Amino acid sequence: MTLALGGVRILVGRARHQAGSLSCELRKLGAEVLEIPFIEIRKPRSFNPLDSALKNLGRYDWLILTSVNGVEALWERLANLRLAKRNLKHLRVAAIGPATKKAIEQRGIEVDVVPKEYVAESVVRSLRRRVKGKRVLLVRAKVARDVIPRELRHAGAHVDVVEAYETVVPRASGKRLRTALKNPARRPHVVTFTSSSTVRNFAALLESSAAAQPPQTFCGQECPRHMCLDGILLASIGPITSETLRELNLPVDIQAKQFTIPGLIKAIVGAFMTKKNKGWAPASL
Repeated sequence: MTLALGGVRILVGRARHQAGSLSCELRKLGAEVLEIPFIEIRKPRSFNPLDSALKNLGRYDWLILTSVNGVEALWERLANLRLAKRNLKHLRVAAIGPATKKAIEQRGIEVDVVPKEYVAESVVRSLRRRVKGKRVLLVRAKVARDVIPRELRHAGAHVDVVEAYETVVPRASGKRLRTALKNPARRPHVVTFTSSSTVRNFAALLESSAAAQPPQTFCGQECPRHMCLDGILLASIGPITSETLRELNLPVDIQAKQFTIPGLIKAIVGAFMTKKNKGWAPASL
């Protein structure tokens, strides 16, 4: 049986503890998967703002969670503070996508709103008419787009934003990325991006890789660092991630139509089915 991604090498750059689901599904389709994390999830310098908000959940009407990492951090702090899930029962809850919704519901809390598109702008459209005069708690990463708090405040909501975690560039990944790009046997056909953070950190890793050796030897030739991705397709989970790629002068070769991990996989499969129908073979990329 011919597998849809047979012979395709795919670099997965999700955080180490989250790469498994994407990698597993790609392997089922025949892909050769290389995992090099572009992001590392760390605890914030202080949990005081989050803890303070959790101790005062009674004053909030809405809770917005934008990632599984945020869900995990919030429940860890609830346990640390010895607060039960009943403290959240009065809240209306919004989740940015199905994975976040699943993580919340697995913990016994009902999710009221999941936007049609899994981006901040769609969260705003879903909530704009519901939050006037309401108090909203937004739990998110240290660095994130300000679309949700800004637009909900414009809609009349009182929004508190608290940091639950931060993402950093894994130091060890630079050398591994450099090795993978230089080695024909490991050089990927596709690099996947599941968030803007993975894009920015990938670019930072490219910069560190370029700085670690003379320009004329990087990727075997003297070239701008982004040119060292020649022949490699960059696959984005959705429009915001794609926008970040373009901001950094990186191409968007594949973009998911549904902004989820399954949607990203489907887009990669579609791209390579087209290439194979045109005579593509692994050695030709």
